[in-house]
Amino acid sequence: MLIPRRALLMADVLLAVTVTAAALLRTPGSGAAVWALSALVGLPLAARRRSPVPVLALVGTAAAAAVLAGVGADVAMWAVAFALYPVALISTQTAAWALPTALAAVLLPGLTDAATSRLPLIPATEQQAESFSTTPWLATAMSIAVIAGSWSLAWAVRRSRRHAAELAQLRTARAITEERLRIARDVHDVVGHNLSLIAMNAAVAQHLGTEQNAALRTIEQVSRSALADVRTVLGGLRDEPSPDDIRDSSPGLAGVGGLIEATRAAGVDVTVDGSHLSVAPAAVQTSAYRILQEALTNVRRHANARHCHVTVTATPHALTVRVVDDGTATRRDTAVGHGLAGMRERAALHGGTLTTGPQPTGGFAVRATLPFPT
Repeated sequence: MLIPRRALLMADVLLAVTVTAAALLRTPGSGAAVWALSALVGLPLAARRRSPVPVLALVGTAAAAAVLAGVGADVAMWAVAFALYPVALISTQTAAWALPTALAAVLLPGLTDAATSRLPLIPATEQQAESFSTTPWLATAMSIAVIAGSWSLAWAVRRSRRHAAELAQLRTARAITEERLRIARDVHDVVGHNLSLIAMNAAVAQHLGTEQNAALRTIEQVSRSALADVRTVLGGLRDEPSPDDIRDSSPGLAGVGGLIEATRAAGVDVTVDGSHLSVAPAAVQTSAYRILQEALTNVRRHANARHCHVTVTATPHALTVRVVDDGTATRRDTAVGHGLAGMRERAALHGGTLTTGPQPTGGFAVRATLPFPT
């Protein structure tokens, strides 16, 4: 869950006030200099997310002076650790120099205190057991642990964010690939179906002589329909298509009549059995339409069939499409073509199944089941 930025900024303000107050309370003295140095150690933390590098520089300098002066010396390492965290989040390169800089801001003046009897200017009290002047090794170890811990936490968060960004990029790339495959399937279905009709009617027109007007009219109609379908499919590549564009451009089972008439015009007797289909979602109907389109195209191109039976049935949970012909040709497109593979992919998009194969009594059958939630 993401925390609002405003809440984080308010938390930084509270942190700055707390650190400043702790520095004042942990100093065995008072005066304007103590107040000023305590404020320089704590108050800049309020802006650590807005200006992380300048805040680390200011807090580090103030912490070094506080350790030498004995003003909240044990609080200074915490102030530096808090200032280090947002800097270490920026990048690996920034984190590489930020850690030694933060350690130096506390350890160098602290070890100087331990080596010089005149420092700190305000001697530590008995309650300050972690003072560099009284227990230098304990104070050093604690400072390293606190500052390095802050840096390590930032490193873990930065790595987690990087992985999340990479995962988002992979998901985007996958979505783009799936959309390209969908467009490729639609183009294949539209072009394969309509060009097969054009080729057949053109062959008929060559043998009709003066009676070729009907065939040429069919070619014109199919060509216009194919161009409209291709524009519809490629229109999905536009930036931010509206929901109305998508809904209006999706072919549904209402257009099955055109597929049937085109198949009949190619010389195949087609019978149709159907049921009430309004319960099926538009996306399922679109996939069913494309499967029917490809199956009927295969009937015309490969089956040498004289009769074909189409069944489209809907239940409250699934839409079933079945195409059975009485053709005698061997399905060589099964191994090398893309039609059956495209139909299988369309069925898989809805968690459905596609079965194809020759019939025991002759002919070939295609059956697709497309489930959908009620």
